[in-house]
Amino acid sequence: MSRRVLTRLIAILIGAFLVAWFASPVFAVRSLINAARTGDEARLERLVDFPAVRDDLKAQLNARLVRRLREDPDMRDNPLSGLGLVLAPSLISGVVDAFVTPGAIAAMVQTAEAPDIIGDDGDVALEPPEGREKDIRIGYGYRGLNRFAGTLTDRDRPHERIDLIMERRGVFSWKLTQVRLPRD
Repeated sequence: MSRRVLTRLIAILIGAFLVAWFASPVFAVRSLINAARTGDEARLERLVDFPAVRDDLKAQLNARLVRRLREDPDMRDNPLSGLGLVLAPSLISGVVDAFVTPGAIAAMVQTAEAPDIIGDDGDVALEPPEGREKDIRIGYGYRGLNRFAGTLTDRDRPHERIDLIMERRGVFSWKLTQVRLPRD
């Protein structure tokens, strides 16, 4: 084999590797979305790092609660709001631990909205809400070499979106580690 042919072959192999390396998160997000749409819980279990997603959601919900308590003038001056700040993290932790399941992830992916953790009657609703599949737009983008986001947006509510943050776990494998909820 001549040196030119060998050089071209190596260049083609390197190019194919780079294309596969950069495209692998798109395939991972598509696989996650397809697993959610088909209800394939076993595949969702493989694609989602549930402890990391739970920790991230706990931090997001605790930050939202603190922000709401500080911004609301009635709660800011209420002496019981301090008690709420002390007790809320453990309540949020328990609810998130019980709620973040393959079914809840599937519901978020299918509807591009966060399921209501608190039901209409004020009770904690641990089951994801039943909802029809909506017209969801999917956007893709790197957030660093080892972080990638699949952004889900309902065409009826373009200002609200859910970001599925995937992290590289090996050369070509990715896992969902964060779910960025829509802003208040």
